[in-house]
Amino acid sequence: MEQGEPGEQGLRDGAGTRPEDEPGTGVVAAFGRQLKLLRIRSGLERPEFGKRVGYAGQSVASFEQGRRIPPPRFIDRADEVLDAGGVLKALKEEVGRAQYPAFFRDMARLEAEAVELCAYDTHVVKGLLQTEEYTRALLAMRRPLLDEETIELRVAARLARQEIFNRWPAPLLSFVLEETVLRRPLGGRAVLRGQLEQLLLIGQKRNVEIQVMPLDREDNAGVDGPFTVITRKGGEQLTYMEVQGRSSLLADREEVRLAAARYGIIRSQALTPRETQGFVEKLLGEL
Repeated sequence: MEQGEPGEQGLRDGAGTRPEDEPGTGVVAAFGRQLKLLRIRSGLERPEFGKRVGYAGQSVASFEQGRRIPPPRFIDRADEVLDAGGVLKALKEEVGRAQYPAFFRDMARLEAEAVELCAYDTHVVKGLLQTEEYTRALLAMRRPLLDEETIELRVAARLARQEIFNRWPAPLLSFVLEETVLRRPLGGRAVLRGQLEQLLLIGQKRNVEIQVMPLDREDNAGVDGPFTVITRKGGEQLTYMEVQGRSSLLADREEVRLAAARYGIIRSQALTPRETQGFVEKLLGEL
């Protein structure tokens, strides 16, 4: 969901981002301890080590203390400078997952390795489809309020997830959104316009189908709410559901089979991808 604010500057200068876990816990803290041990073994003080990897000594301290998530390029460079033999690089994926809220981390991993993803959304545009402005607007509306650094962290994490559109082999991606999602001017009309334009662009990708469920439909199999069906390499399927900062990941074959069948019915009831393109263009003309 996630100008000059401290959090954004931290992302731009590569100083790292704050983990969603409490400081000193989890994989980020474990990475920090390993980093410190390797640095000391190499006989390097923080300022000297920081100079060799291109980061300030203060940033190195934050990484070692588990207060900031080190960027991938820092991890790669640190592994080389400290002659760690891949020990630090091996933790890169797990460290990266720490940028997500705890309830979403398993889904982020599954999303990154999915060969097919089918998502039905009823309230807001799916995170994978969001513009930066739309994401930031949504996060600013959260209650209780999120601090600016957390907002910028989550904006960056959400945008990073959109690498799924550049993967090869390309996963098959299907999205069905309720019409109300596209009419709700969250963040203002300019933000909505940018979001609708992005949907048109993404919808032109050969591996992506975006469909709208119109308000005038008398039949809608999605009355039980939003959900996502993920297919992994090998054919295993799972169903993900999220509400109010809580998530459920279902692996039971019968439950997942029913969810996939339900999604198929929803798709058949919605506008076709071609009709959806025309519908979104019409909405843009009304703004």
